[in-house]
Amino acid sequence: MTVLAQLSDLHLDGGGHRLERARRVMEHLNAMPLDAVLVTGDIADHGDPAEYAQARKVLRSPHPVLMCPGNHDVRETYREALLGEEPAGGPINRVGRAGGVLVAMCDSTVPGKHHGRLDAATLAWLERVLGGETGPAVVCMHHPPAPLGIPYVDEIRSSGEDGLAELLARHPRVVAVLTGHAHTAAATAFAGRPLAVAPGVASTLRLPAERAEVIDPAAPPGAALHVLDGGRLTTHFRTF
Repeated sequence: MTVLAQLSDLHLDGGGHRLERARRVMEHLNAMPLDAVLVTGDIADHGDPAEYAQARKVLRSPHPVLMCPGNHDVRETYREALLGEEPAGGPINRVGRAGGVLVAMCDSTVPGKHHGRLDAATLAWLERVLGGETGPAVVCMHHPPAPLGIPYVDEIRSSGEDGLAELLARHPRVVAVLTGHAHTAAATAFAGRPLAVAPGVASTLRLPAERAEVIDPAAPPGAALHVLDGGRLTTHFRTF
């Protein structure tokens, strides 16, 4: 059995409020027996070096931490500040392993835009990664590739989802797709797989039916806990 924690949308902005919320989540996760912590984007709010300096500190963990960027992140600064690489454009795709599960962290960002898309280079990379071995895998990205019933989010979700769906059809080892971006805990399906969306750390987005302000910065921060038992995924959502 493998347990993966997922948090998303920290939107660290150099101030103390969002940093405290992120620290609260990480303190809980660091005390748990986890196989890895997944961070699905929007780590920084403006992509500034000071925001990533905050991220380096708050995301320290005894567990492996695997990350991908979101639409508020800046690839060049992200690369330099979080990965120790030369600042450069191009998708930031990384692969890791946790408890026997392959974790593909995909860059779904479109620089300068809020919507997402897995470009041809990322899909080709993902094809290679998933085809290299057997065993369960999860595909992680910032933007959900399916509508969630929140108009604001659905307008800026990942487009070009047919390419990803066709790829997943060729790789039955993928047990789930994990995303962020929506600032709400959500569960649906995509290409015959579970699609789990992590709640936001910085704030929560409300459904139109809730007749409330769209963004609630006072709702408690949360995370998703994914339990993989063989080829079956169960997701638990927690607030802190």
